[in-house]
Amino acid sequence: MNVRARQPFMVELYFSFRHILRSRHLLVFSSRVIDVDTNERSSKPLIWVRKCLLLIGVFLIFAIPAYVEFYLRRPVGVGPAGPKVPAEPFQETWTHRRVLVLGLGDSITRGLGADKTSHTFFNRMVANPNDEWPDMRGKCLSRCLPNLETSNLAVSGSTSLDHEAIIDDRLEVQDPSVFGLVVMTSGGNDLIHSYGRRPPSEGAMYGATLNEAGPWIESFETRLESNLANVTSSFPGGCLIFIADIYDPTDGVGDAPSIRLPRWRDGLAIHQKYNEVIRRVAESMDHVHLVPLHETFLGHGAHCRQFWRSTYDSVDPHYWFFTNIEDPNDRGYDAIRRIFLNEIIARRDQIGA
Repeated sequence: MNVRARQPFMVELYFSFRHILRSRHLLVFSSRVIDVDTNERSSKPLIWVRKCLLLIGVFLIFAIPAYVEFYLRRPVGVGPAGPKVPAEPFQETWTHRRVLVLGLGDSITRGLGADKTSHTFFNRMVANPNDEWPDMRGKCLSRCLPNLETSNLAVSGSTSLDHEAIIDDRLEVQDPSVFGLVVMTSGGNDLIHSYGRRPPSEGAMYGATLNEAGPWIESFETRLESNLANVTSSFPGGCLIFIADIYDPTDGVGDAPSIRLPRWRDGLAIHQKYNEVIRRVAESMDHVHLVPLHETFLGHGAHCRQFWRSTYDSVDPHYWFFTNIEDPNDRGYDAIRRIFLNEIIARRDQIGA
């Protein structure tokens, strides 16, 4: 091929190459334009996502501490707990007769969970400990009953079936000169044992249905009537019996997982039936009196910090239960001592009569 023939070809190649370069330049430029436009459109959902994440973060900053405060924290508080006890009744002698203060029942009367043995409700009711709260100094049974004796037959972990045997085997008939002042807690372990670890049975009803528990509730009523009758017959010189109903660590909600126990659908209903039995039996006997443990402890269980509940105690929004759930802590025992004393005070004219 000669030079003249090659020139048109070279010119054509030059213009073709330049066209390709210009096309690539436009393509790059166009892609940049498209990228900018796409970024502008995609930036709107990104801003929305960021706002949502920010709102979620702000929510969690407040929600997590709130959840901990209202559902997990259970501060026990400090200082006295429970209702006021009047001082005037303790400024006089109630009787010169021999009086036996007798404790019967389970670990509440035994005192499991108190910081010291002198802080159990039974011991604190009889005599003030050395570190007694100022508002309770001088308010104890030994102050107004000069011929006072004590005996505590309560056994930790015992059920109402055990109490029947204890009363039959260990409670002796007293001399007619002795007047009995009996304090008793019974039935709570019937409900909570065996914490859902085994199938429910009489005396260990946890997890039972209301229908299944029906015969056991009837047996409890018969047994309680018999136990109280046997205690009464052990005091030919007369007695007063003060029996507490059963408190509820869930503050009436019935959510067993809040106290680290398995769910129990009918637990609250069975609990209520047991308390109805205690109240009904107490009302049927003139010398037997109910101590309102259930009412007193509402608002001091697992939901003690939840201010929106009707049971909330704004004056003392603290937890009164021991670490094992079923027994009171030291402040709880202070409250129990006070409600027993108030019920006894209300009937002090019958002591020794």
